[in-house]
Parts: sequence; C-alpha cells; structure tokens
Amino acid sequence: MNWIKKTWKGMLVCLLIAIASFFLGKQFPIIGGPVFAIVVGMIITLFIKDKSGLMPGITFTSKKILQYAVVLLGFGLNLQVVLKTGAQSLPIIIATITTSLVIAFVLCKLMHIPGNISTLVGVGSSICGGSAVAATAPVINADDEEVAQAISVIFLFNVIAAIVFPYLGTAIGFSQISGEGFGIFAGTAVNDTSSVTACASTWDAMYKLGSETLDKAVTVKLTRTLAIIPITLVLAFVRTAAEKKKGGEGKMVSIKKVFPFFILYFIAASVITTIAFSVFAEGSTAYEISSNIFSFLKDVSKFFIIWAMAAIGLNTDIVKLVKTGGKPIIMGFCCWVGITGVSLIMQHMLGLW
Repeated sequence: MNWIKKTWKGMLVCLLIAIASFFLGKQFPIIGGPVFAIVVGMIITLFIKDKSGLMPGITFTSKKILQYAVVLLGFGLNLQVVLKTGAQSLPIIIATITTSLVIAFVLCKLMHIPGNISTLVGVGSSICGGSAVAATAPVINADDEEVAQAISVIFLFNVIAAIVFPYLGTAIGFSQISGEGFGIFAGTAVNDTSSVTACASTWDAMYKLGSETLDKAVTVKLTRTLAIIPITLVLAFVRTAAEKKKGGEGKMVSIKKVFPFFILYFIAASVITTIAFSVFAEGSTAYEISSNIFSFLKDVSKFFIIWAMAAIGLNTDIVKLVKTGGKPIIMGFCCWVGITGVSLIMQHMLGLW
C-alpha cells in the first residue's frame, strides 16, 4: 500500500499521456505512439515546477513498465513460424545487425559519443527500433535522456525510410508483380514495426499486391526481433565484466543486479506462444482463443512501451536533448545508410532481387 501511495500520481500522469499518444499513433502510424508519448512528455514537463511528488511513479514507469512491455512482447512471437519463414532472410539480418553495431562502435570512438547512446542507437537501428531500445536500456543502465535521444534519432530515419523506400524500390527495380523482394528489404532495412508496416503497405497499395509485401516484411521483422535475446545477454556480460574491473579484484558483482532476467521471461513467453500454436489445430476453437489472447497481450505490450515512453519524456530535458543531438543524429544516419546498403547488396548476392 505504501508503494502505491508513492507511485500512483506519477503513473497516472504517464498513463494519461500514453492514452492520448496511443490514439494519436493510430491516426498517424508513420510517427507512432511511442514518439508522440516522448514528445508530449517533454513538453508537459516544461510546465511542471515541482515533480518531486511524481518522480517515484515516473521512475517506476520508465524502468519496470518498460521491462514488462518487453516480456509481453514475447507473446507476439511464434518461433516456429518465424524460424520457418524467416530463415530466408537470416543472412541479411545477421549482416545488417553486424554492420550497424560496427558502425556505432567505430563512430563512438571517433566522435566521442557517450557509450550508452551509441549502444542504444546501434542496437535500435539494427534490430527493431523502440522495442530493442526498451530491452537494452535496463541492461546497460541507460538514463531516460539517453533513451529519449536514441528513440528520437531512430524515429527520424524511420519516417524518412517509410516515405522514401517505396520510391527507391521502384527506381532500383524491385519486382512489382511479387512483394517478396521488397518485403524482405523493408523488413531488414526499416527498424520500427510501425514504419515497416507503413513502408510495406505503401508498396502493396502502389502495385495492388493485397497484403503480400506486408506479410513478408512483418515476418522478417519478427525474425529480427529475436536478436534482442543474444544482444542483451552479451551486453549484460560486458557490463558485469566492466563492473568487476571497476570494483577491483576484491569486489563481488551481483549477477542478479546486472543480468536481464526479464529477457528470460521474454523467451518463456515466446516458447508458450509457440507451444500453444503447435498443440492446437489451425481453425479450431482453442486455436482461435489462443490467437486472440496472444494478440491482446501483444497489444498490451505496445501500449506499455508507449506508457514507459511518456515517463521517459517527462524525465527528459528537451533543451539539453536538442543541444547534444548532433552527433547521435550523424551516427543514426550512418547506421541507416549502412543497413540499407548491406540489405540491398545481400539480397542481390542471394538472388532475391
């Protein structure tokens, strides 16, 4: 009860922002609810003189609700389907992820960009945008301003990709009869789900392909989402090693404190979903009920991310964000161009385009 008394005000403010942002995201999917939540939160916080009564709830929402969102995200992953239909794009996914992480690492050293921001931009650009940032932030102990900056950078190039890529695809000669080639391209080169959806749907509409491109792009995107697991585990071990080195030989590091146990719950949720869909026959009542339940949990996950982003926005200094945003934007641009180029090259080499 004492915990509720401390947190309810801040959580409620975040929730109200999240509800408004959720509906705005529905109206403007190319932008998406999480970005609206961060921006609205950053604007509102300028007019709040004393946030001391709200801070416990804001902190809980930006940390714990974010982790709950990642766990629930696992219920949207049927590993059997993802591995079966996503295997074709796996070499491209590995190549693009590697490219983005290498570019982020190199630019971090050359441009002296803070390590946490570099990690978040690199991981978010290469895997799945806001969801990857949400999973990575607690592991590397990133603060709210670093998360907001990474999300903002990723959002910028998401919007550009969603608008430009359909025309780029036409110009470079993707098949206009089948949506498979462009679907793989959209699924590997665009990072956030909303922008992948917008990009692939535009291609379907341009060439009257129904939902062929969209279905392919979303499946490839889900395959990329699985990369959250090894990336966060590696980052956890790296942080553990860094903590040990920092504390000296005699200092013990708490694995419980550093290890991202919520990722194990994410894996468990994915396994539960996979088992449920493999046990029940497609078209049966049990299958339909399971499908509806998992679809609902996936939607709750998306809303929780928006809720957490509202808290992050409330805890972010927009003036400082603008002043320090130049270098991360350059990094985001380089990651984006690198991923796009490698995706196209790999597809050409594999004969998919």
